[in-house]
Amino acid sequence: MEMYTVYSQTSRIRFQKLSGYCALNQRLSPIRGAGYYECFKARIVQPVSLEITPHALRQRSGAGEKFILIDVREPGEFQLARLPDAELIPMRSVPAELQRLEALAEEGTLVVYCHHGVRSLNVVNWLREQGVAGCQSLAGGIDRWSCEIDPSVPRYS
Repeated sequence: MEMYTVYSQTSRIRFQKLSGYCALNQRLSPIRGAGYYECFKARIVQPVSLEITPHALRQRSGAGEKFILIDVREPGEFQLARLPDAELIPMRSVPAELQRLEALAEEGTLVVYCHHGVRSLNVVNWLREQGVAGCQSLAGGIDRWSCEIDPSVPRYS
């Protein structure tokens, strides 16, 4: 499954490429030509990766891109260490919060993180299967963030 970011005249749109078709807002339209979406005539800019590195997150957020941080660890882990402005939604609660996560993904890219990046990658895979394309897992989790970006974020085992 390939995920893409496209730009129309009015907004950025994310969609899946499925056997020559693009899924957008629950309906299918054929891709026409080299990288154009038929309805919006939008140019495909880049595939959306499953993961984002801590350095890329810092660089892109510093450039003004909107990200919503979702922490899928347990409440006890959240109390030990957290990223500023992160929202706690424990992994087991994600299915019940799907509608809220879909709404948040409309505001910006969801960056899902956990301790080392395994749980968050599972959550991102599940969200994409549910049609939430605007999400990525923080590679290496909060531990890698602490090592590479912000050593003031406590590390724990």
